[in-house]
Amino acid sequence: MSSLRPALLTDHYELTMVSAALRDGTADRRCVFEVFSRRLPAGRRYGVVAGTGRLIEMIRDFRFDPAEIDFLRRTGVVDEPAAQWLADYRFTGDIDGYAEGELFFPGSPILTVSGTFAECVVLETLVLSVLNHDCAVAAAAARMVTAARGRALIEMGSRRAHEEAAVAAARAAYLAGFRFTSNLAAGQRYGIPTAGTAAHAFTLLHDDERAAFASQVATLGKDTTLLVDTYDIAQGIRNAIAVAGPELRAVRIDSGDLAVIAQQSRELLDSLGATETKIIVSGDLDEYAIAALAAEPVDMYGAGTAVVTGSGAPTAGLVYKLVEVEGRPVVKRSEHKATIGGRKVAVRRHKPTGTATEEVIVPQGVPDRQPNDRLLQHSYVVSGEPETLPSLEESRDHLRQCLISIPWEGLKLSAGDPAVPVTVVPAS
Repeated sequence: MSSLRPALLTDHYELTMVSAALRDGTADRRCVFEVFSRRLPAGRRYGVVAGTGRLIEMIRDFRFDPAEIDFLRRTGVVDEPAAQWLADYRFTGDIDGYAEGELFFPGSPILTVSGTFAECVVLETLVLSVLNHDCAVAAAAARMVTAARGRALIEMGSRRAHEEAAVAAARAAYLAGFRFTSNLAAGQRYGIPTAGTAAHAFTLLHDDERAAFASQVATLGKDTTLLVDTYDIAQGIRNAIAVAGPELRAVRIDSGDLAVIAQQSRELLDSLGATETKIIVSGDLDEYAIAALAAEPVDMYGAGTAVVTGSGAPTAGLVYKLVEVEGRPVVKRSEHKATIGGRKVAVRRHKPTGTATEEVIVPQGVPDRQPNDRLLQHSYVVSGEPETLPSLEESRDHLRQCLISIPWEGLKLSAGDPAVPVTVVPAS
């Protein structure tokens, strides 16, 4: 985990609100906060819920130690009553939400946090920090998986992200369907398969390309991937097969016109008898570049910068809003930022064939359930105690099934309406 404990991964104003609410007697009012997106990023037809498992672990550990309390006192962030309250802080409320791997759309109440005002509001920044990042990465990664049409992807963006964001991004990409990550911390923490062989620096280290390839094969065997574009790609492929033989597992190409080069490389490998040697391509790939290579003889894609930065949408645009106080719905009426009051219940409606047709949201009520409806919210925390959560593999499979369920137009990379319309029904 980060060297910072989760309690200080928050904004100053969360604690000034706690101080003021404790002083005026409103801190213990029972409240409901909801996390949702007002709109999807431009060009997107769905969002992907990711990061909830990480978030619940961090909330479990959300405590203020004496050094942190002393810092907050010394800097005047909180007064003495608030400092004493924070010293005893432990979240005792409830958290419900959409499953990891679930799709979401504008207005979907993907997380609901219930408890006293003070204990809920202090979590706002942490909740949004985790979910906005992980949901953005997962949505981009899911689009890449769709574009790859069943071909494997490896996440390799660690060097393009903050060191802890890189681990979280690897987890989100794996949830979305990536096969491997290059990040070893993600492999250790989450059991994600890791992959990687050598960079151009390893080739340049040696006197010539063949010497570099021979060293790698001597160490890793023929079931490895040789990077063939340090000098001349065609000669690199010849050198790779000369050293490893036609049993070489794969070659990787990281530059150039990948569509043309993939065709030429396949022809050259086949002519050398390496008909089973795979071609892996990388180099600033996003979902559009991957889709453009769909007809080419590519066996695996490596994606880095685009996936860890959400492929142009580095945040999911989620907000954390108060919707209920002491059972009474509250509404923000700001222009373009209005909210719908009351705790929401949501179902996904389906045809008998399993195709999703609508998401129905009911504030302060229960949806009129139909035979093929699926309730979207699940319990994550009950009275402060975390529930048993699905495994990462189970969440990965859940997303796969969700993507199968939406109309095929919803998988297009072009701009358009959300894959599933959302209807807010007045409470009965």
